Amino acid sequence: MTDVTRQLFLAGLAASALALASGAAFAQSAAKPGAKAPDFSVVDVDGKLQKLSDYAGKTVILEWTNHDCPYVRKHYNSATMQTLQKDMAKEGIVWLSVISSPAGEQGHVDAAKAKELTKTRDAAPASILLDPKSQLARAYGAQTTPHMYIIDPKGTLAYAGAIDDKPSASASSLDGAKSYVRQAVAELKAGKAVSEPATKAYGCVVKYAPVS
Repeated sequence: MTDVTRQLFLAGLAASALALASGAAFAQSAAKPGAKAPDFSVVDVDGKLQKLSDYAGKTVILEWTNHDCPYVRKHYNSATMQTLQKDMAKEGIVWLSVISSPAGEQGHVDAAKAKELTKTRDAAPASILLDPKSQLARAYGAQTTPHMYIIDPKGTLAYAGAIDDKPSASASSLDGAKSYVRQAVAELKAGKAVSEPATKAYGCVVKYAPVS
């Protein structure tokens, strides 16, 4: 092994170790179902400050999104996500889409582009939150796009995880998929405990902005 190869190998090991350590710390700090959902103050695409506390007494859904992610495209190109958003709105649920991609990373958009995407895709979130410094993503431990969180009217995190049970970017996987989001909302509406409060999220990795 040459000196250059050895240096590259050691650098790769160091990077892997750092990623594992970061992932472990990340998992420990992530919001947990059954605990109080972290409050937040995030500016939306209209320049308005959005706070979780503003929606006290309401069910809130957070959807981490990245329009360039094939897993996200699967749900939007099929109108699965838009239908879910509209159905939840009919239930009086507040749907907040969150864009945490920092500048220079896949999925990063400004307010104008986010609005354009919402219009062209016929999406129907109550609001779109811009989180380019990844503060909200860190507070909740968002790992993928999509990554879904449901907060009950008491401010408790009732669900965190995948949108459904088919971890694939293929549109064909939507056939027969179980919607964890619909299931959790139905159980909450019926006054029941969420039977599957945590599932493994799948999709594109959320890129975090450096901590300043």
